[in-house]
Amino acid sequence: MQIPIARPFLGPEEAEAITAVLSSGIIAEGPFTRSFEDEFAAYCGAGHAVAVNNGTAALHAALLAAGVGPGDEVIVPAFSFFATASSVAMTGAKPVFADVLRDTCCIDPDSVCDRITKKTKAVIGVHLYGQPCDAFLLREICSDRGLLFIEDAAQAHGAMINGAKVGSIGDLACFSFYATKNMATGEGGMVTTNSADLNDRLRRIINHGQSEKYIHTEIGYNYRMTDIAAAIGRVQLSKLNEFIRARQENATFFNEHIRVPGIITPVVAPDRSHVWHQYVVLVTEDAPLSREELIVYLKEQGIGSAIHYPVPLHRQPVFASIGADGGIACPVADELAETVLSFPVHPGVGATERQYIVYSLNRL
Repeated sequence: MQIPIARPFLGPEEAEAITAVLSSGIIAEGPFTRSFEDEFAAYCGAGHAVAVNNGTAALHAALLAAGVGPGDEVIVPAFSFFATASSVAMTGAKPVFADVLRDTCCIDPDSVCDRITKKTKAVIGVHLYGQPCDAFLLREICSDRGLLFIEDAAQAHGAMINGAKVGSIGDLACFSFYATKNMATGEGGMVTTNSADLNDRLRRIINHGQSEKYIHTEIGYNYRMTDIAAAIGRVQLSKLNEFIRARQENATFFNEHIRVPGIITPVVAPDRSHVWHQYVVLVTEDAPLSREELIVYLKEQGIGSAIHYPVPLHRQPVFASIGADGGIACPVADELAETVLSFPVHPGVGATERQYIVYSLNRL
């Protein structure tokens, strides 16, 4: 049995959608993209959605639309994918690293408050692994201090907190449709917002700064989504709730049945709906195998695994001068980087596969 850590789930419906685009003669940004934007905004409960060509472009465009630039600081979690921080640096602003919470792995609001300075322009809260961060508290913190709150929802399509979907809470929210995400277009992304002004600015930024054709009122980028990607995205969006149901069923089974000393299963906050982009355990020193030994063992059993993420952002060489070397301590992020391990949780993991994963672990 071979169970990969992740894979996309595409079928004949996506192929038919691509064929429809090819037959239309419009393969760049066009009517399929507009429809995808409208449908995605409605799904999230947001007023507007702007489709882009990848998740990093979504973050970069959102920050630019928020007016972030040189001299500004943006607080980001120290434990996340690289793009959360690199997109800040791409604007000329400085990423400032806040620590994360051990139970959810999401950004710690208390640490955020400790990092706010007169230069702070915005806070990015990452809904890591598919679990929402403390979005409403972070929004309140930002609102009280005149800061913008941006959701990094690249891993959390359809996740909810206090009954609200991610993508509808912050001033801006950014999604990725990379091949291994909960819904995929190969490459692609989306920015949602409830602000008409931010929506208008985003549309200029992703289209060379054009206010109208061949009239450029600011420096922008070519971040547009193609109709081919949008067509795939529309079909994937129609399947998303079923994908989420399968991931939640697998994660619940793992939480109820994995019984290995020293392997700590993930915690879901009571007010949140986790969509399980990744199922991440902590492999502590009390486990029968070290994390590296466990990875080898699982591979021998035909079970994929991965470390998301082995190096926290404040330890990345490119950020060292403004992270740990700059006196910013993020001990929980450091601890998680040494202990996290992801198991397969995607919709391709059925009853037989999840039982096999649990059996392989518990016999340790």
